[in-house]
Amino acid sequence: INLWNLEISNQSFNIVDVKPTNMEDLTEVITSAEFHPSHCNTLAYSSSKGSIRLVDLRQSALCDTHSKLFEQHEAPGSRSFFTEIIASISDIKFSMDGRHILSRDYMTLKLWDVNMDSGPVATFQVHEYLRPKLCDLYENDSIFDKFECCQSGDGLRVATGSYRQYFPSVQLWCWWQ
Repeated sequence: INLWNLEISNQSFNIVDVKPTNMEDLTEVITSAEFHPSHCNTLAYSSSKGSIRLVDLRQSALCDTHSKLFEQHEAPGSRSFFTEIIASISDIKFSMDGRHILSRDYMTLKLWDVNMDSGPVATFQVHEYLRPKLCDLYENDSIFDKFECCQSGDGLRVATGSYRQYFPSVQLWCWWQ
């Protein structure tokens, strides 16, 4: 992740680097990044391994350690060839108040509480009907499609994209209060 100062257009500062010395050892790439809406020193970034990391830019120039890690561990025996591919997070967004992070992977939307790194507080199935077709989706590269997500200003609704002009949106209730 490079940080740019808009007033200095000819240089950027590398703040997160997950690239290994030997590219053959590459196991994970950064897929999305988002600043906290009210704490400009806090940055969240997601990865192809399905994790979200929070870093504090005040700690060091290169944020090679994270302050929080959000990831959902898979159930024993549920791993398949497609597990890592569909777990790759394509987008993350902070809620307006900065208390939650919304993430989108291939199959689901997940809502995370930044104060609870034990797992998502809510998971919404988006493409569950495609699970039996993962082989076909892999063969035609559709399984690598990326979808964005967003949250309404009041934090009560989330939306994402899908196939066939379907635009899933979910009404959230104030279950976290």
